[in-house]
Amino acid sequence: EIHVKEPIEKEVNPRLLPGELLLCEASTVYKYMQEDGSNRGTYGKLVCTNFKISFLDDDSASDDNEPQFKNKIVGENDITLQCVDQIYGVYDEKKKLLTGQLRKYPEKLIIYCKDLRVFNFCLRYTKEEEVKRIVSGIVHHSQTPKLLKRLFLFSYASAAPNNTDGRNQTVMFETLEDWRDELERTKGNVKYKAVTTNEGYKVSEKLPLYFVVPLCISEESILKYEGRGIPIWCWSCHNGAALLKMSAFPKEQDDSTSQMQKAFLDGIYKTISKPPYELLKLDDLSSSLPSLQDIQTAYTRFKQLFLIDNSTDFWATDVKWFSLLESTNWLEIIRRVLKKAIEVAECLEIQHTNVLLIEETATDLCCVISSLVQVMMDSYSRTKSGFQSLIQKEWVIGGHGFLDRCNHLHKSEKEEAPVFLLLLNCVWQLVQQYPPAFEFTETYLTVLSDSLYVPIFSTFFFNSQHQRDTNKSGESLKTQSGPFRFLTVWDWAVQFDPKAQAFLNNPLYAEKPKPDKSQRRTARFKHQRQLSLPLTQAKPSTKRGFFREETDHLIKNILGKRIGKFINSSDEPPNSLREFYDSWHSKPVDYHGLLLPRIDGPEIRVWAQRYLRWIPEAQLHGGGTIATAAKILDLMEEVQSLQVKMDEEHSQAVSGAVHSVPMRRNSARLSSLFPFALLQRQSVKPALPTSTWKDLEDEDDLVKRDDEFVDLSGDML
Repeated sequence: EIHVKEPIEKEVNPRLLPGELLLCEASTVYKYMQEDGSNRGTYGKLVCTNFKISFLDDDSASDDNEPQFKNKIVGENDITLQCVDQIYGVYDEKKKLLTGQLRKYPEKLIIYCKDLRVFNFCLRYTKEEEVKRIVSGIVHHSQTPKLLKRLFLFSYASAAPNNTDGRNQTVMFETLEDWRDELERTKGNVKYKAVTTNEGYKVSEKLPLYFVVPLCISEESILKYEGRGIPIWCWSCHNGAALLKMSAFPKEQDDSTSQMQKAFLDGIYKTISKPPYELLKLDDLSSSLPSLQDIQTAYTRFKQLFLIDNSTDFWATDVKWFSLLESTNWLEIIRRVLKKAIEVAECLEIQHTNVLLIEETATDLCCVISSLVQVMMDSYSRTKSGFQSLIQKEWVIGGHGFLDRCNHLHKSEKEEAPVFLLLLNCVWQLVQQYPPAFEFTETYLTVLSDSLYVPIFSTFFFNSQHQRDTNKSGESLKTQSGPFRFLTVWDWAVQFDPKAQAFLNNPLYAEKPKPDKSQRRTARFKHQRQLSLPLTQAKPSTKRGFFREETDHLIKNILGKRIGKFINSSDEPPNSLREFYDSWHSKPVDYHGLLLPRIDGPEIRVWAQRYLRWIPEAQLHGGGTIATAAKILDLMEEVQSLQVKMDEEHSQAVSGAVHSVPMRRNSARLSSLFPFALLQRQSVKPALPTSTWKDLEDEDDLVKRDDEFVDLSGDML
């Protein structure tokens, strides 16, 4: 049985942005609601522009059902062309990946998005000619290689009016002054200097126009190998120790060249390392962290757990959730990256040693580790403007290849790797472990991850400052020829109105240290689907590690290799590092001082908001962190309104009753999917068991029990 809304009578036209062109469309397309197997849905028009794929139904024309957290650029039924991950066609109930030229056109279209949404469109009731046009149009514009100048970024920049002031508190690091101010802020100007050697990109197109190097480095040294082998400053600790990065020389070279390069490096190291006053630790990230290929493979497996078509698939995977989650290796990669950041922090904080991160280009894992260390050690980087300035400094100006790593042009899948997403996942671990330490929320991080695929901002659509600068010149449609004026993603007013932006700011941010309250732990909501591997209780004792000593041997024998990587394995931190880690965690937290993430076993969790927000089965009705935040925002708004009324009455010296202010939201009706999806139906496990359920029906009533933490530390003997 198919439950449908009648085809729309009135004409609904897409809302086009400046520079956006309608390329193809199809009427009488049926969009499944994708909630269950009932085939419920609605008829509408499917359109493809040079910016997005969009589904328009009669709800699109009315503003009655607008979500509270509305994105002004990308609507609920919009998919930017860069956000399309894979497209499948269904032929006689069989799914087939669609690429290139099509000989036969499908009866159903399934679009998987990089933000984890899944769209199902039925084309049976659409005219054959329109099906051909819309399917081939969508596949061509979202999946085939394109030129940089063909990105919508340029169409929008040439047609959009420049009505944004472009000024916010984010430091863009595009001028020499910005770098000098940062040196002064971190007290790094005693040993380091901002250089103009690369003006006109005469040293290297991969380096930014301005950067910072040790005082003793000469201009000749920078020019010698196009900036390779030169320590570039990232940040200075309060004790004077600095975090540096360096792009390594190619490994396969002839003997004479490699000897010269080795002698050059030895000379550079001697100028920085002057024991016992100045110590230097080298850290080659290519050997101590997973490769980009490993990261890409792990994330590809991981995201498949959340690209769910229907309720049956969800409950089928729910039975083997933990083993599926562990087999992706994604959480383990996050743990290893956080552990590396703790190692670097220990060198800087305790050993007072300069750390030099080395990588082939110094624009991938170097960016991740240097950013994480600064978030952990510098409270400024935990403010909204400070974090945005950090992303500008280390990633945008630092030369991370967003265009290649996100594969925006579909040129080469070999270069693709979710390096920036890895950073956001790591920062999220810190945000959820220490909420009061951050001025921004997890919703901010989620929205930032979505903005990777919105090509009206230049922030995430170039490989380097040089590439952006050389592509800035162009013809404007409205004025005489002149350079493009690209928008920056940090101007949040472009995407959200002030009420929506309130969800990006943490109302419980600790403005000043409050030591007496610092030991309070934030309440953790128990999710219907557990988000970490259940090896122990949520709060393990720091002194005894994972298990009590008397049960340790027995548990290892029982659980074997499955948790070997988590307990006292060869991957266990060295003694000094473990002491540093345990010592810090045994003290009260200073939200404006050093922050160390908890990385033992179940402490590394799945970023629920980003990965589960489109899955109705995974929601918590009236619960989740966002419902709590919404209630706090209500209270703050009410207090502010009362304050305004009191001030008015006081100034007018008029007495009168103070009326309570109506609340903006009813938190009881929210769910953990808010603000990205409206309240969905209550999910139930399938009445007719699948083969998986049948197999497990007699085993301990496993199906009927919710996932829960297994307490391995007590009552074992």
